[in-house]
Amino acid sequence: MIIKPSQRMSASGCCSYSTLKAWLPILSWLPRYKLKWLQMDLLAGITVGLTTVPQALAYAEVAGLPVQYGLYSAFMGGFIYTLLGTSKDVTLGPTAIMSLLCFSVVGGQPHRAVLLTLLCGLIQAVMALLRLGFLLDFISFPVIKGFTCAAAVTIGFGQVKNILGLKDVPHQFFLEVYYTFYKIPEARIGDVVLGLLCLAVLVMLMFMKMGLGSEDVPPCSRLARKLVWAVTTMRNALVVVAASLVAFSWDAYGHHVFTITGKTSQGLPPFRPPPTSDTMANGTVVSFGEIVEDFGGGLAVIPIMGLLESIAIAKAFASQNDYRIDANQELLAIGVTNIMGSFVSAYPVTGSFGRTAVNSQTGVCSPAGGIVTSVIVLLSLEFLMPVFYYIPKACLAAVIICAVAPMVDYHVVANMWRIRKLDLLPFVVTFLMSFWQVQYGIIAGVAVSGAMLLYNMARPQIKVSDHGVLVMELSSGLSFPATEHLSHIIHTQALQVSLPRSVVLDCHHVSVIDYTVISELRDLLRQFKLRDVQLVFSRLQPSVLEVLLAADLQGLRHTDSVEAALQMENNICNIYDLLTEHSL
Repeated sequence: MIIKPSQRMSASGCCSYSTLKAWLPILSWLPRYKLKWLQMDLLAGITVGLTTVPQALAYAEVAGLPVQYGLYSAFMGGFIYTLLGTSKDVTLGPTAIMSLLCFSVVGGQPHRAVLLTLLCGLIQAVMALLRLGFLLDFISFPVIKGFTCAAAVTIGFGQVKNILGLKDVPHQFFLEVYYTFYKIPEARIGDVVLGLLCLAVLVMLMFMKMGLGSEDVPPCSRLARKLVWAVTTMRNALVVVAASLVAFSWDAYGHHVFTITGKTSQGLPPFRPPPTSDTMANGTVVSFGEIVEDFGGGLAVIPIMGLLESIAIAKAFASQNDYRIDANQELLAIGVTNIMGSFVSAYPVTGSFGRTAVNSQTGVCSPAGGIVTSVIVLLSLEFLMPVFYYIPKACLAAVIICAVAPMVDYHVVANMWRIRKLDLLPFVVTFLMSFWQVQYGIIAGVAVSGAMLLYNMARPQIKVSDHGVLVMELSSGLSFPATEHLSHIIHTQALQVSLPRSVVLDCHHVSVIDYTVISELRDLLRQFKLRDVQLVFSRLQPSVLEVLLAADLQGLRHTDSVEAALQMENNICNIYDLLTEHSL
C-alpha cells in the first residue's frame, strides 16, 4: 500500500495531537465542555475556595511560616492542575502532613521552604518523565497509616499551645508535650474560651453534616437540608469570620484578651526565582550546597509523600466517580505545580483529601473548578490581608485540630490484628519513630517493610509430601535469596538421611530464574548423582525450562506433571530393586 504525502502528514499530525493530548489532558475534556458544567464548576470552586482560605492560613502555622505563605501555596495548583491533571475532583494546595514535613526540614525558614518547593517539584517532574511512579508501590499501607496517625497526633497536640495561648513552647514533640503541661498555669483565659468554643462549634457542624438524611424528602425539607449542607461545608470560613469579629470587637474596646495573627503582608507575591542561598542573622551566607545538605533525607521523603498522598486521593475519587487517572501524569501535574509555586513563594503542596471531598460532593464536573478556587485565594491576598490581622490563633488551632482528627484511624489497628498481625510491626515502628523525626519514621517503616518482604523472598514456604518419593512444592517464586533455604531443606530431608531419597520439585509457581539459582541447582544435581537418587523438575514454565536447557545442566530431568514424575521415579526404583535382588 502506497501512502500519499498528504496522508503521511495527516497521520503524523494525528499522532502529534494524540501525544499532545497525553501531555495536556485539558485538550481531552475542554472541547466537550458544557454550560451546565460551568455552573457546577463555579459552585464547587467557590465552595472549595471558602474552605481553602482558612485552612491555608492555619497550615502555614503548622509549617512555622507567616500565614500569607499558606495562601501563596494555595493558588498555583488550581491553574496548573486544570492543564495537566487527570482527575476532575483533586485540589492541590497546602495540607497538614506536607506542612509538618516542611517544618521538620526547614524549621520555619521561608527562603529555605521556597527552595525546598523547587527541588521537590524538580524531583517529582523527573520521576514522572522517567515513569518512576512504581516506586510508590514499595511504601506499604501499614507504613502510610502509621505515619498519618503519628502526624495527626503531632499536628493536633502542637495546636494545644495555641488553644491555651501559650508562648515559647519548643517544637520538638516530646519537649512540646512537657512544656505545654508545665506552662498550663500561664494559659490565657480568652484564648482558652474562644478555642474551646470554636472546637465545639466545628465538631457540632461536622456531625450535622455527617447526619444529613437522604434525598427522598419533601421539597421544603430538601431546601433546608441544602442550606444546612452549605453551612456545614463552609464551617471553617464561618467560624474564622465569627472569631475574627469577636476578636476585633474586644480589641476595639481596648481589651486584648486574644492572641491574634497580627500583621501580614498584603498583595500578591512577586513572581521571581527562589533564592539559592541564605543569609543567617549574623550575616553569614549559606551556599546552595550547604542548604541542600541541611535538607538531608527530607529531599527524598517530601516529594515521595506528596506524590503518594495526591495519587492515593486521585485513585480513591476516580474509583468512586467511575473514571480513570494516569498516575504518571498526576506526578507531572504536582511536580510542575511545585516548580511554578516556588516562583510565587509557595512551600511544597499536594492533594488535599478534605478539600477534594468537598469538591466532589459539590458536583464539580471538570478540573476547571480549581481555577475558581485559585481566583478566590488571589482575591483574598489582594484585598483581605488586613482583615486577617484579627484572626485569633486559637481559632486557627481549632480548625487544624478538626481537620487532622479523622486521620487518627484506630480501626486500622484492629483490622491488621485480625487479618495479619505481622503488619503491625511496620505500623508501630513508623508510628513511634515519627514522634522523634517524621522523615525517620517513614524511612524506618519502609526499611522494616522491605526487610519483611525480603524475608518472605528468602524463606518461601515449601510444602513437602511423601509419595514414596519426596514431592516439594514451592509456594512462591524462586530467586537467589531463597536458594540457600531450598538447598538446606533438600539436604536435610532427602540427601543427608540414612537412605537418600529422590525428590520431585514442583515448580509451577516459578516464573523467573537467575544465575545464582542455576549454580545451586547444578550443585544439587551433582549431589543427587553421587548418592544414586534423582532430582526431577515438574510443571516448569516454558521460559524457565528454556533457561535451564540453555544452562546445560548435567542430569536435568523434567516432566509436565507431578504424577508423571512420580511414575517415572517409581519405575526406576522398581528396576533398581530387581537389579539388586538379581545380584544377590
